Amino acid sequence: MVHFSLLLQLLVLLVVANGAAVAAKKLFGDALAYPVDACALFVDGQPVFGSSKTIRGILSSVLATAICAILMGLGWKVGVLVATLAMAGDLFSSFVKRRLHRPPSSMAIGLDHIPESLFPLLVIRSFLPLTIFDIVLGVTIFVFGALILSPLLFKLNLRDQPY
Repeated sequence: MVHFSLLLQLLVLLVVANGAAVAAKKLFGDALAYPVDACALFVDGQPVFGSSKTIRGILSSVLATAICAILMGLGWKVGVLVATLAMAGDLFSSFVKRRLHRPPSSMAIGLDHIPESLFPLLVIRSFLPLTIFDIVLGVTIFVFGALILSPLLFKLNLRDQPY
């Protein structure tokens, strides 16, 4: 059984989790933009994650998503969990893209959106009544939603890249 209202709430949290880091960059520019990997290189000579993955982005994501989850009645712990796992998925994607020698902020359809939506939905299933179908549907909506909305957000100067 699809839990539409819960799935919709979780999709909103995923959008907030991913959008808060982008919003923080727009608001603060380079201020407080400390790379998560401290500019370290992995054994392959490539950055671990890249300079676009910052402590500011992760903290803004966790804070904004926790506040949003509270306002939706899901509790701050759900917000923190969703944001933390979305950011873990985003870092995973960046790590893989660096191993593939893809430049920071380059587009990799699927790799860019699946982990940051799949990781939170899989784990939150332990706490909330989601089915595997709910998770597949949620990831699918998130991926297609991101692909459709990204060009619009770019035109509105809310994203640096049109994807």
